[in-house]
Amino acid sequence: MNIVDILDRRAVKASLSAKAKPEVLRELLDALVASGGVEGEPSEVLEGLLAREELGSTGIGYGVAIPHCKSESVSRLVAACGRSAEGVAFDALDGKPAHIFFMLVGPKGSAGAHLKALARMSRLLKDASFRGVLAEADTDEALYAAIQSADAAA
Repeated sequence: MNIVDILDRRAVKASLSAKAKPEVLRELLDALVASGGVEGEPSEVLEGLLAREELGSTGIGYGVAIPHCKSESVSRLVAACGRSAEGVAFDALDGKPAHIFFMLVGPKGSAGAHLKALARMSRLLKDASFRGVLAEADTDEALYAAIQSADAAA
């Protein structure tokens, strides 16, 4: 599975304006809705994302967060990506702000595909040079191209 298979170009935002975790979730969710990835109630997805964050932060460290949940408001696995030049406190494991965000929303009962997508994202994001390229991508197009390139190379 490649990330670009579930990531619509319209759900990529290189300049997030959010200053706090809930705002990041809403901004990425808005991008997901605008891309057509959410067919049901966006509020149901947001509730799922916030509930998942209460279980433990999805801030994995190294300036990265992968908020995710399963929802009845999507019929297929979908993703959004965002970048914050300033960084956002996301309760990451290393205590540092997150700059790169990959949001993943899968339909209820999609455990296998959901886990494969999380594993793929995590594997790519372990690469410091890839994180650096993402951090420098200051347009939506550049951010998507960086993901597309890493996907093809991996």
